[in-house]
Parts: sequence; structure tokens; C-alpha cells
Amino acid sequence: MTNFPQPLDGAITPRFAGPVTFMRLPQIEDAAQVDIGLLGVPFDLGTTNRTGPRHGPREIRNVSSIIRRAHPVTRVEPCRLCRVADVGDTPTNPADLMQSLTMIEDRVAEIRATGAWTLALGGDHLISLPILRGLHRAQPNLGPIGMVHFDAHSDTNDTYFGGARFTHGTPFRRAIEEGLLDPARIVQIGIRGSLFDATDMHWARDQGIRIITIEEFQDLGIEATMAEARRVVGDAPCYLTFDVDCLDPAFAPGTGTPEIGGLMPREAQRMLRALRGLPIIGADVVEVAPPFDLNNATALIGATMMFEILCLMAEARVTKT
Repeated sequence: MTNFPQPLDGAITPRFAGPVTFMRLPQIEDAAQVDIGLLGVPFDLGTTNRTGPRHGPREIRNVSSIIRRAHPVTRVEPCRLCRVADVGDTPTNPADLMQSLTMIEDRVAEIRATGAWTLALGGDHLISLPILRGLHRAQPNLGPIGMVHFDAHSDTNDTYFGGARFTHGTPFRRAIEEGLLDPARIVQIGIRGSLFDATDMHWARDQGIRIITIEEFQDLGIEATMAEARRVVGDAPCYLTFDVDCLDPAFAPGTGTPEIGGLMPREAQRMLRALRGLPIIGADVVEVAPPFDLNNATALIGATMMFEILCLMAEARVTKT
């Protein structure tokens, strides 16, 4: 039995009671006391159509009370392996996109400088950019890292509306340009949907990004897809980002840019589990938009995928140390 922070026991304290933190873990804002900090990023100034992901962290925390301690397949108990806690939300300015990006970067860098890793609850997908900036600022010798990216969209567009460079459709183009990500070690899974232009994916492919469309996934199947993902990212440190719109909107309607024909939740769970053993040093779950949700279905998916990723990160953290 460890002395690490533990969730409230749902068999003792009802799940509808207690603190509104992820899995009802203690809230410990001093990241020096944790190994993995669950970090809310209530930001959606990068959205280009339907806003609402700024409310995602609160709803994900709310429904996460249903999640128990142990993984049903791997039997991993992340809170037994590591010191895990909810470290609260990053500050943001809902009237200033650029200041918000700086605030998010600053908080992530502060956490990372203590040695803690972050698993972020978004927020729109632009939050991945300041998170990666903060990670690299705290570890300047890290170098460009790989990334496993679940999404309906590549998020490597250049600009919107005549010159807007920072939206939820541009974070990974900026991250590659800034030397935060190694495009040859990026794999994107589940990409689909109509395009602004037939050449939309050319830049990403020209950089060396491995794009697995939903059609290719259907042809390959789960095992071959994830074998390819592992081949691309290799054994060096990598980031994991999970946009809930990778899932079909029949299962995840509460998101800003839904695209039909997506993954099923159980497929996504199996694919995440296939990443076990990778050196995942940071991650996020993004684009949960409660104003468009039905009965908290999308928020529950977000919380469940957070738990799947937390189990991966806890094992990676123990392996590292």
C-alpha cells in the first residue's frame, strides 16, 4: 500500500459527492508533490465555428467520478504506480488568445520544471501548441519529439480568415515550424471529412507526417494500424494527443467539428492500449464541447480516454525512473 494520493472510494463515498476533480483525486497545485499532474485547460479561442470546449475540463472532471482505480484489461492502477493529482486549471484570458497561449505555456513549463508530467483536459486543439512549448522550455535539450495523434483532422493548416495563424486547425504546423515536433515521427489516425481544398494534406505529407485516414484504418484493422504507429514514433520520447472528434459523432456529439464515419469508442480504447510501453511524456484530450453534448456522453468518453492515457503514462513514468 502506497502513501500516494488516491481517489475517493466510490464504495464508501457516493460518486455524486465529494470534490469535483479528476477521478475525485486530491487537488494539489504544487506540482513538485506529484509525478503526473492532471491539468485543465479551459480555452477555446482557437475554434473557428462551434465554441464550447472551454467548458470541457469541468464536465470531464464531473463525469470522471464514475471511473474506478484499476484498468479492466491491464489491471494497471495508475495511482498506485505514481503520485497522481489534479493540479487545477491553467490561467487563461477569454478575451485575448495570444495572452492565453502564453499563460498556458507558462503553467506547463512551471509544472514540467518540477519534474512532473502533464496530462491535459482541453479545451480546443490549439492548446497542444502552448503545452509543447512549455514542455520544451522546461527541457531545452529535449529536441523535436514524436507524436501519436488521434483526430478527424490533420490540424496542419497554415492560416484562416486571411492570416490567422493560431487556430485549432493550425497547432501542429506551428509546432513543426518551431522545432517542437519531428514530422517524421508523427502519425495521425482517423483523418477524414471534406477539405477546404484538394491540396490541404500536401504540406503535412511533404514534411513526412504519416497520415492514416479512416479508410486506410478500415483496410488495415487495429493491430496493423497500431504496429505502423509504433514504427513511426519509435522508442524515443513522444506526445499523445486525442481529439474526441476522431470518434463518430453518433458516440461523441459534443464536439466543435464533428465528422461522420469515425471510430467507435471501443476501437479507440483498443488502439490506446496498443501504445503500452511507449515513452509517452505528455498528453492531452481535447475538443469536448459540453454545450453540444447529449447526456454527458462525450464528456464521459473524454474522461475514459483520459484514464486510458493515464495508465499508459503511469507505466511510462515508472519505467523512466
